[in-house]
Amino acid sequence: MKMTFNRKVYCLCRKIPKGKVTTYKIVAEKLGTKAYRAVGNALNKNPDSTTVPCHRIVGSDGHLTGFARGIRKKKGMLEKEGIKITCFKVMELEKHVFRFDF
Repeated sequence: MKMTFNRKVYCLCRKIPKGKVTTYKIVAEKLGTKAYRAVGNALNKNPDSTTVPCHRIVGSDGHLTGFARGIRKKKGMLEKEGIKITCFKVMELEKHVFRFDF
């Protein structure tokens, strides 16, 4: 059975450890596409936020974007994991970015 695009996104997101973030672009590139918005759409439909940590996906510049439970909730969840957020942007993004194993 072929895995859907959404399932591929969820499988990748499960690999992001606590205290790390990645970007929509990095996820899309790992999937061999430039469909960054499609990654966001898949995450918006995330059926299980307890196992798919979609709050760990941020914009390429570190800004917190699109989160079904609200940006303030996303900010709080990331801060609990030790990520410093200022003006809804991840500080020292490169320190926290998770790139998978390309």
